[in-house]
Amino acid sequence: MVHIFRMLFIWFLLLSYLRNSTSSDNLAVSQYIRDGETLVSEEGTFEVGFFSPGASTGRYLGIWYRNLSPLTVVWVANRENALQNKSGVLKLDEKGVLVILNGTNNTIWWSNNTSSKAAKNPIAQILDSGNIVVRNERDINEDNFFWQSFDYPCDTFLPGMKIGWKTGLDRTLSSWKNEDDPAKGEYSMKLDLRGYPQFFGYKGDVITFRGGSWNGQALVGYPIRPPTQQYVYDFVFNEKEVYVEYKTPDRSIFIIITLTPSGSGFGNVLLWTKQTRNIEVLRLGESDQCENYAICGANSICNMDGNSQTCDCIKGYVPKFPEQRNVSYLHNGCVPRNKFDCKSSNTNGFLRYTDLKLPDTSSSWLNKTMNLDECQKSCLKNCSCKAYANADIRNGGSGCLLWFDDLIDMRKFSLGGQDIYFRVPASELDHVAFNGHGKNMKKMLGITVGTIILGLTACACIIMILKMQGRIIYRKHFKHKLRKEGIDLSTFDFLIIARATENFAESNKLGEGGFGPVYKGRLKNGQEFAVKRLSKKSGQGLEEFKNEVVLIAKLQHRNLVKLIGCCIEGNERMLIYEYMPNKSLDNFIFHETQRNLVDWPKRFNIICGIARGLLYLHQDSRLRIVHRDLKTSNILLDANLDPKISDFGLARTLWGDQVEANTNRVAGTYGYMPPEYAARGHFSMKSDVFSYGVILLEIVSGQRNREFSDPKHNLNLLGYAWRLWTEERALELLEGVLRERLTPSEVIRCIQVGLLCVQQRPEDRPDMSSVVLMLNGEKLLPNPNVPGFYTERAVTPESDIKPSSNQLSITLLEAR
Repeated sequence: MVHIFRMLFIWFLLLSYLRNSTSSDNLAVSQYIRDGETLVSEEGTFEVGFFSPGASTGRYLGIWYRNLSPLTVVWVANRENALQNKSGVLKLDEKGVLVILNGTNNTIWWSNNTSSKAAKNPIAQILDSGNIVVRNERDINEDNFFWQSFDYPCDTFLPGMKIGWKTGLDRTLSSWKNEDDPAKGEYSMKLDLRGYPQFFGYKGDVITFRGGSWNGQALVGYPIRPPTQQYVYDFVFNEKEVYVEYKTPDRSIFIIITLTPSGSGFGNVLLWTKQTRNIEVLRLGESDQCENYAICGANSICNMDGNSQTCDCIKGYVPKFPEQRNVSYLHNGCVPRNKFDCKSSNTNGFLRYTDLKLPDTSSSWLNKTMNLDECQKSCLKNCSCKAYANADIRNGGSGCLLWFDDLIDMRKFSLGGQDIYFRVPASELDHVAFNGHGKNMKKMLGITVGTIILGLTACACIIMILKMQGRIIYRKHFKHKLRKEGIDLSTFDFLIIARATENFAESNKLGEGGFGPVYKGRLKNGQEFAVKRLSKKSGQGLEEFKNEVVLIAKLQHRNLVKLIGCCIEGNERMLIYEYMPNKSLDNFIFHETQRNLVDWPKRFNIICGIARGLLYLHQDSRLRIVHRDLKTSNILLDANLDPKISDFGLARTLWGDQVEANTNRVAGTYGYMPPEYAARGHFSMKSDVFSYGVILLEIVSGQRNREFSDPKHNLNLLGYAWRLWTEERALELLEGVLRERLTPSEVIRCIQVGLLCVQQRPEDRPDMSSVVLMLNGEKLLPNPNVPGFYTERAVTPESDIKPSSNQLSITLLEAR
């Protein structure tokens, strides 16, 4: 009898071990998966558990194909934070959140509940698609998840996974750092939402290749499908989400697209079948030279002839530099041979090219309802239109795409490309010919025009000489004023700036603010700079211009943009700054794809850098300066993403012991102005402190104060942050993409500092010296009071508030 009981006990232990080591059951609340145990999908295709990649000793929670050798991992949870031993545990809590705990019971990774529903008996399971999901146990809706791993791709694109954007999510692929480290590597594939959405491949911040936009059948960069018809693509483009996905009708087949951590960064395309449980390579991560982004420059077409690559200008265009006419690489691209005459549509026509990869659509215009004839007419009506094509090539073609800038990254395919129509002067069209009468008319017209031009030229020369003398006198007068202010600043000739910016070409335009456009320029010595060209409609007069020149020329600080010089000729007034390759802060933290490049350590560095720059303006410079227009678009980022405060057109100097002043002309940007300034024109250094607080909360949340809306409580971003703070839920303000590589206490301290800066009463706000100490200290901070401007109501503005940029407002803000 004792022997029988002993055998039963051994069988019980064995069954318990088997159930815990490999289980196809769901993971319920408070249940664990320990290192060595796994969760298996219903049909046994995928498995979830802890593993060590390659030669690494770190432990990661991942998903892989079951019973497939070698181990093929398709997703990793804690890819940036490895466990150092085999004590890791995966647990599901009562709120429906998955957490990974280390040996000391500390959380090293967690999922976030993206559903607005309360969790009732949540469970976690691995689906046979390779997707880990968390849902209510009795919820039969297959897509009604609290959270799913498919929303947070790693390096592998699986069937049913969506790559692209939806509200609150930016689903991108990123390679492993190397074969032993699943942390984010330098290669990524993202959906760019500018213009008509398209896919780009990146190495770091540099575009390496362009998959392109969707034409109804495929991405324009990959018109020929791999040698299998066992899967179908789908592209969704609406206000709520933009993504591409593919599905395999045969569930025994998986097509796997994986970004490689080395080489070119192009994806491997693999085929896996349940019958053989082997992986077949359909395409390795290799590419020809024409897949390199914009290798031929603007207005040029790349073509592969065997293993060699050539670049050809579009008909009607010539190499920008003639010496490149006979070389295969046209890095500087092509320019029109003759200028377009837009006064008459008869002098322009279109050339059709076939089997092309459509140009970069970042600045294109889309109309889904136009046919091709309507598309052509629309292009002819706009002098800036360079080309047009069907957006969708199915069923004979539909929709309209128009291009207005230089045409970038085109290539010729031997099969499967698309038709596109380039605008060229009529003289370039092969079918255009003049009859004898036309030739005589043309000759007479030429003689008449020549006579008129000869007379006008003489007058123009006289006028030009007089103008040049006036400009020289004006420049000398201005330089004399600068010297009186103690400023030795370079003044540039207008022609030099025009030549350096290619006559202020659209391709060199960096952006536009309320005072005018900003262009990138390059001098003959290779020095790059940014030119702010004052717009005649900006409302900024000579005094504002002189004010900015005098102020910024006297300021020298690593977190302030450096003024190189200025240009004054006739009505032209320009400021020449050092060039910031990463443009402004708002281009990163509010951009659906760029925001992923700025993790928490970088954002904290930006927060501290802005604070140091403001401290210099308020206390450490020779002048005491109130910026009055501090906002994310006026914070520029250099190559290292270090911040530099710019745009001092509205800045004011406080003299002696003066700490505040008034103005009858309120100018600034809604959403960043404090209450006392917007209502009464009262400004001080605490005005900048308020603006800084708004920027800080925007950096943390990734949301614009003016555009954010909390519908449940009628609050803007400041009010929402205040409510979370009072409810002790401040970390919920943090943007989802920042969940990794952060110290929670550091984030909470930043939010508290931001709320202290946006308090209603100026006297309650800290000065910038205190802010710098608060950000970098560990002492307890005072509790903030209610912020100013934290609700919105639609009204008609009563005061004449002049916005400093194109960000116009239809509401005024008021505090309760």
